[in-house]
Amino acid sequence: MTDSFTIRSIEAFCHRYPLATPVVTSFGKMLNRSAVFVRVIDEDSVEGWGEAWSNFPAPGAEHRARLVNEVLAPGLVGRKFDSPARAFEALTDGTEVLALQCGELGPFAQAISGIDLALWDLFARRLNVPLWRLLGGHSSRIKVYASGINPGGAAQTAEGALKRGHRALKLKVGFGAETDLANLAALRAIVGAGMLAIDANQGWPVDQALEMLPRLAEFDLRWLEEPIRADRPRAEWRRLRAIAKMPIAAGENISSVEGFKEVLTEDVLGVVQPDIAKWGGLSACAGLALDILKSGKTFCPHYLGGGIGLLAPAHLLAGVGGDGWLEVDANNNLLRELFCGPIGKVRDGTVELGEEPGLGIVPDLLSIECYRRV
Repeated sequence: MTDSFTIRSIEAFCHRYPLATPVVTSFGKMLNRSAVFVRVIDEDSVEGWGEAWSNFPAPGAEHRARLVNEVLAPGLVGRKFDSPARAFEALTDGTEVLALQCGELGPFAQAISGIDLALWDLFARRLNVPLWRLLGGHSSRIKVYASGINPGGAAQTAEGALKRGHRALKLKVGFGAETDLANLAALRAIVGAGMLAIDANQGWPVDQALEMLPRLAEFDLRWLEEPIRADRPRAEWRRLRAIAKMPIAAGENISSVEGFKEVLTEDVLGVVQPDIAKWGGLSACAGLALDILKSGKTFCPHYLGGGIGLLAPAHLLAGVGGDGWLEVDANNNLLRELFCGPIGKVRDGTVELGEEPGLGIVPDLLSIECYRRV
């Protein structure tokens, strides 16, 4: 089987899983977990799977699925490529004006990322190697952390995560100093000397962030994530960095090569977190991850979605190495749990990916047909 391939079909499947307990962030509640799974099949009937970012708003998932099926797929089906990166370039270049015209740079980038991840899975399957090896990895073991810990019931969620094998936690903050600090004290006691980070989800004005920083110092935080809006002037980020006693983290809301170049050349972010299902896929972000490591910063891929999309950054992290952690949602989500393979088996804060080709899993979508939207 040659490295080049001709795309026979591309199809996106949209699902929405209702949550018994909403996921709460500083910018609002998520009542559902959405997933847009993407399947690509080539002329040899080899298939690959990816996932496009579609966390919120929930109806946006249907839109992204339709972008894949009705706008992007027709531009690739029947075409031959020698690598996923070539297909990524063709899609990105071919839709730049359309995305600009309709003001949907984000949805287009996310839909293209889902296709790109599926093509990388397919490419690795054609070569009969696990994706993490194709990306240059030497070890399939990676560190993970339990993410998405809500302000309500934070201690119970943290204790549950530790029982499932986690040794590192990330708490959502931005709900008032009293609530945030009480939860932090509880989680530090629970995790002991283990890794503890927090995520403000862009929830603080810079003055409030500056007021909070001294009060956070006692908790020995591994990082403070997105304390202010991602689009605030770099001078405001530098003010935070000047007094922060912990590394500052961001990256999930950076969506350009230029944006990442900027943060890699300045001493503000200590932890950089691209989301490969949200922008860039593996074609743009595999090289970016190596650049993050070369810059002396920690690469921690961001992700909060379904299982296929979680496997992809896991393979990237194993592929490039480094000392980062994979983000694993601590909340119930069947769309993640059924399809995340070995990531569901956390032992002493780590997971071990397998030797199966590609991502190592083919999802049984019939098992979630009742949650299908598109």
